[in-house]
Amino acid sequence: MQYVSTRGSAPVLGFADVVLAGLATDGGLYVPQSWPSLPADTSGTYAELAAAVFAPYLGGDISNETMLRLTRDAYATFRHPDVVPIVDLQPGHKLMELFHGPTLAFKDVALQLLGRIFDHILTERHEKVTIVGATSGDTGSAAIDGVKNCANVDIVILYPKGRVSDVQRRQMTTIDSANVRTVAIDGTFDDCQDLVKAMFNDAPFREKHNLSAVNSINWARVMAQVVYYVEATRRLAGPIDITVPTGNFGNVLSGWIAKQMGAPIRRLVVASNENDILTRFFESQNMNVTGVHPTLSPSMDIQVSSNFERLLFEMNGRDGGMTAAQLQRFRDRGLLNVEQDQYEQWIAPTFRAARANDHDTLSTIRSVYEETGMLIDPHTAVGVKAAREQAEDGVTMLTLATAHPAKFPDAVERATGIRPELPEHLADLFSKPERTNDLPNDLAAVEAFVANR
Repeated sequence: MQYVSTRGSAPVLGFADVVLAGLATDGGLYVPQSWPSLPADTSGTYAELAAAVFAPYLGGDISNETMLRLTRDAYATFRHPDVVPIVDLQPGHKLMELFHGPTLAFKDVALQLLGRIFDHILTERHEKVTIVGATSGDTGSAAIDGVKNCANVDIVILYPKGRVSDVQRRQMTTIDSANVRTVAIDGTFDDCQDLVKAMFNDAPFREKHNLSAVNSINWARVMAQVVYYVEATRRLAGPIDITVPTGNFGNVLSGWIAKQMGAPIRRLVVASNENDILTRFFESQNMNVTGVHPTLSPSMDIQVSSNFERLLFEMNGRDGGMTAAQLQRFRDRGLLNVEQDQYEQWIAPTFRAARANDHDTLSTIRSVYEETGMLIDPHTAVGVKAAREQAEDGVTMLTLATAHPAKFPDAVERATGIRPELPEHLADLFSKPERTNDLPNDLAAVEAFVANR
């Protein structure tokens, strides 16, 4: 298996090089040259399923035996024996809880594994890397937890100042590891993401500091998330519909990939908050950038969804030049549209979309608690609201519960009057000292900080 860039002019690479590169040198995202089929045998534990799903993507760079060891180590950190348990919400509607990892968010499913993959590859090659990443809340803490003990990795995480929850921020800033740095940027998540991409596109800087990425621009992040969609379809009678709270499009893209590999998924519902650029695209075929609005579901406060580029590449018949030109126009004009035939072939059969504002979010948290006694976080609530709108009789609907309610206690308490408690392993989070750095939304300032880390 080899990997190509969505913009068509970067070198073709193998799996290990793609993991370390993160972003392609032409600014594109790496994707496999073709989509493999699911393994014939999908039995076993979650870790065993993951190793089997990954096997065709590895291209011999990591042996199947080594990958099984890495998946077992990664998923042993989860607090639930099923790793991603499925629970009933109401008749015909279920939740998959993706928040039983160390940092209480779905990002742990990929990043506990990615940290181990990094360390394995770098140890084999006698190399070190500097990871730079942007977070809208959850990726940062999950990435830090995944690599905080890695001898071969330094990590710098950028987050938008004042736009993540207190729990999310403290999960990043209270880690006392010599290889960890966090930076509060005076701007939005999109600004943070642009800074990271600009550092990768600065070739001399990238090479000098051996930069790598953990955002969902890194192929391994997306690959790891495919597994829980396969897990869902082996535990529920399919075909099923799956609703995904969505910001950067990486999570729902993983569902689309699982479907390409043969998982019996009927439809994927894209659930947006008030920053609804994706919902507007699925309704109108036009992607039009507006301002980012702070909401109760901050991990979804995004306008430029990086991973949509991977789907756009497929829609363009894997024409990298065409994709690059579209994305340049999108950056210049803030507008991207696709042809009707592309929409009819790639979007209409699989994707649906819905949105929820903050009032809807609080109302959904409240109704779920009143009906079931279950507390859900605001991002999951956006998903539940969308799922209820898009559900069809006779088809099982599964909503991905992407974060533990205790990560967003203010919103949950506002909706229900109950303040969810952090699990025992995080009970002392608010008594730990914080370490962070404030920087302007300025590439030179951020590069100087990374260089002097």
